[in-house]
Amino acid sequence: MIPTRSAARALVLAAALALPGTAGAQSLLDRPPNLSGGWVGNSGTLYFNFLHRFSSSDAPVRKVSNVPTFTVAAGLPLRTMAGLHYATNSALAPAFPNEWEFWARHALLQQDRGAPVDLAGQVGYNNAAQGVDAEVTLARRLGGMRLVTAGRVLSDPLQDGERRFAVAGGGTVRISRYFAIAGDVATLLDRAEGEEVAWSAGLHLAIPLTPHTLSLQASNTNAYTLQGMSRGEESVRYGFEFTIPLTLSRWFGSNAGGGHGAAPVPPPPGAPAATASVDVAAAEAAGTLERAGMRNMAFAPGRMEVAVGTTVQWTNNDPLAHTVTASDRSFDSGLIQPGGTWAHTFTTPGTYDYSCTPHPFMKGVVIVR
Repeated sequence: MIPTRSAARALVLAAALALPGTAGAQSLLDRPPNLSGGWVGNSGTLYFNFLHRFSSSDAPVRKVSNVPTFTVAAGLPLRTMAGLHYATNSALAPAFPNEWEFWARHALLQQDRGAPVDLAGQVGYNNAAQGVDAEVTLARRLGGMRLVTAGRVLSDPLQDGERRFAVAGGGTVRISRYFAIAGDVATLLDRAEGEEVAWSAGLHLAIPLTPHTLSLQASNTNAYTLQGMSRGEESVRYGFEFTIPLTLSRWFGSNAGGGHGAAPVPPPPGAPAATASVDVAAAEAAGTLERAGMRNMAFAPGRMEVAVGTTVQWTNNDPLAHTVTASDRSFDSGLIQPGGTWAHTFTTPGTYDYSCTPHPFMKGVVIVR
């Protein structure tokens, strides 16, 4: 067991290291408070989320208690993520001062990559329960709504080798680009005395011109672990969650597209950037339109292979303005505001590296054959 004070110091240090970097955060607008929603982050990005939930006791004491849960995680290649949750208090085992959950998550299917649904699996070890827990998440986006369901297999903290099962469901509804409302419920299938149906509700906010998100929440759960999110209590806790990310490529460099070949011949000195308007409707009708975007401070996809004559349209899904700027200046979108789009038609074979001028660690490549 790691002492609470030492653990807290380590987590505060991790937060301090993350603060200088503006990077792709997990958008809380895509998941309810007590469900991961299959989030796997961006490869090469570290994430620090802190969740504080407060409860107050009855008179005459009227004491306010705070049980924070800290999340430190890393986005890895192949749509995988690994990290830990640390809660400063545990309700799983008597006299257990804190709770750690070490976990790894993989997204098998992603809707924004052409799949009909999001499908992800998670496995982890909870030190308070002294066992392995797992979750399967299924989600689907329908316009401004995202619905999430999950099934969980949990170790029984009171009986070695025993398993318990839980189910959960919820969703988010986008009110605007910067606001969403969310809620969820979860229950153990064999609730014991004192174990309630778990629930949460939240108002999620994307902070304009930053990659950070903030959630104001109410819930009857204690810790943001699979065990904690499956057990409700009689008391209601109010609190907030805030995300702080750190994109490593901002300092160490990244070849987001990978495998870059020779770039096209640059235009003559003084030639204007190719920013002429493109008939997107005509390209779509002709079947020569490909869609891409910016989400969580990254181009998605980061690497595209298209045929000559293909029009690529980028949509900015971030709360910050971005550009699509070729390394050889053969095209430049200028600032694309949140929610805006920009398109370019590739008429010459070659490998076109590009980046975002305000955020040069955002890189991508289009290979035209």
